Amino acid sequence: MADKLFLLDGMALVYRAHFAFMRNPIMTSTGFNSSAIYGFANTLLSIMENEGPSHIAVAFDTAEPTERHEKFEAYKATREALPEDIEAALPYIDRLIKGFNIVALKAPGYEADDIIGTIARVAMGGNVQTYMVTPDKDFAQLVNDRTFIYRPSRKGGGFDTLGVTEVLESWQVERIDQVIDVLALMGDSVDNVPGIPGIGEKTAKKLVAKFGSVEKLLDSTSELKGKQKENVETYAEQGRLSKDLVTINCEVPIPVELDEFCVGERKDAELKELFVELEFNSLGQRLFGEQFNAGRGKGFAGTTDDAATAEEQGELFGATLKTMADVEHDYQLVQGEQAVTDLVKTLEQEGSLCFDTETSSLDPRTTELVGIAFAWKVHHAVYVPFPPDQEASTRLLEKFRPLFENNALEKTGHNLKFDLKVLRWQGIEVAGPFFDTMIAHALVDPDQRHNMDFLAEARLGYSPVPITSLIGEKKEEQRSMRDLAPEQIADYAAEDADITLQLRHSIEPELKEVNAERVFREIEVQLMPVLADMEFEGIALDTDALAEFSITLG
Repeated sequence: MADKLFLLDGMALVYRAHFAFMRNPIMTSTGFNSSAIYGFANTLLSIMENEGPSHIAVAFDTAEPTERHEKFEAYKATREALPEDIEAALPYIDRLIKGFNIVALKAPGYEADDIIGTIARVAMGGNVQTYMVTPDKDFAQLVNDRTFIYRPSRKGGGFDTLGVTEVLESWQVERIDQVIDVLALMGDSVDNVPGIPGIGEKTAKKLVAKFGSVEKLLDSTSELKGKQKENVETYAEQGRLSKDLVTINCEVPIPVELDEFCVGERKDAELKELFVELEFNSLGQRLFGEQFNAGRGKGFAGTTDDAATAEEQGELFGATLKTMADVEHDYQLVQGEQAVTDLVKTLEQEGSLCFDTETSSLDPRTTELVGIAFAWKVHHAVYVPFPPDQEASTRLLEKFRPLFENNALEKTGHNLKFDLKVLRWQGIEVAGPFFDTMIAHALVDPDQRHNMDFLAEARLGYSPVPITSLIGEKKEEQRSMRDLAPEQIADYAAEDADITLQLRHSIEPELKEVNAERVFREIEVQLMPVLADMEFEGIALDTDALAEFSITLG
């Protein structure tokens, strides 16, 4: 069986990982953007777990100019400066690679493409199959019967393996080396390879299919017409230059000993330290087992002391997240007319309550109200299930109307606008004042994630019951909350309300510290019911005018 050598295009994978999380970056509790490191680590782990490589190495570019810059001064001149978050992530990427005992390759004056190309050619001389791990299309020119592209899938998770057949079909060429000709003609705006004006990817493929190469095209311009003929003749030297620029150099003067790339023994202590520092709990458990727990660094278990001693931080890092089984609590299921009446009386005497609705779907207009959880002191909460019969559900909800419409009773929730809309569609307009822990946290720590599970882990050192434990993991197989018995939901729902109340106690003091209390109380939570009202009312559409405009567009 052939050995399997995986060559990773370092910076290309780092960039891809960073921008993959652009909309929802992965941040540590200290505000450090770890998206690039997380994505790179995930790629590395996936290769190790799924492919079982015998050899592996990572190639990186260097800052020194290359031969391509000497041939064309403007080569890569249009590239933007390295994003600060990526620059800050690179030392951690280096630690990650060293932790996996993987060789990192650099050659001043040469690009990672050239290093990978050189090693791949050397590997062909042995019983080795080489997989070039990269999203870069240029590597298609290196593919042969023993060298493949191992590309992060464009359809989501996983990887696509591209061999000779796939490359020829995708590039619409007869020979692999013709990929270089297509690249040369079409140019590359990212690397500032000029190509020939007026020739895009489709035209480049057609011209290479007809003439075979850039050189033969330039010798056959008499067969071209019009502007295309003019451009090819005018920019002939630019076409030849572009072919030089896109051709990967497979003769980099570096010693290549494949044995140096053999997969070695991991340095687990270093990896654990890194994963703890970056709060990579899920990756740590994936690599070291369920007993691994990174905690959440500073901010974990409620501390915000930047001057915490190493010993104190060590205790925080090594802490185990608590669960419902570890914390004394009083969660009750409330059913029956008298029990509900007593609950309403109890809540009316409070100045503030926390509530959370459980619904059959995420569409507040059409969802069924499955139940409501209430909490008014820490570790104490109740869950009131609502019957599937709509008339009976409406009668039960009426008992809570005085609570929800009482403007002297403050209501706390997490993503409270959703609950307001659910109740509005059930006929109840909830009165403020309000306290939304999601909005409050967005003001206190805007660069961090704001979902309740994350905040519970980061701020309370507590891991809530996951919703998937009730309705299932896979979306297509998930059940509705309506399918579950009240007894199955009670603890989960009550915990949500209790955790939200605890998060309020954690976050509220920090609103003053960051001078955001006035913005929160006078703008943000005041705007929330207005937005809920707007979404409830909707907007009017002139469907006839839209239909007519649709015909015009067609």
